[in-house]
Amino acid sequence: MKKIQILGTGCAKCKTLYENAKKAVEETGVEAEIEKVEDIKDIMKFNILMTPGLVVDGEVKAAGRVLSPEDIRKLLVS
Repeated sequence: MKKIQILGTGCAKCKTLYENAKKAVEETGVEAEIEKVEDIKDIMKFNILMTPGLVVDGEVKAAGRVLSPEDIRKLLVS
């Protein structure tokens, strides 16, 4: 099972990225747990300079931008 983390304090972009991740998981059928990481101390552990951030299995895949469901699907199946 993949672990997807959305890094952000709850802004509109963070919420959009979360929804896009949910949609990508549904469309691919990949088993995944999606977690929101909203505590700034926890976000800082990932060394990103801007939110939102997308982390898959502990690896930062994107920061400072909202990926589309299609972009996230490509990350999940690669």
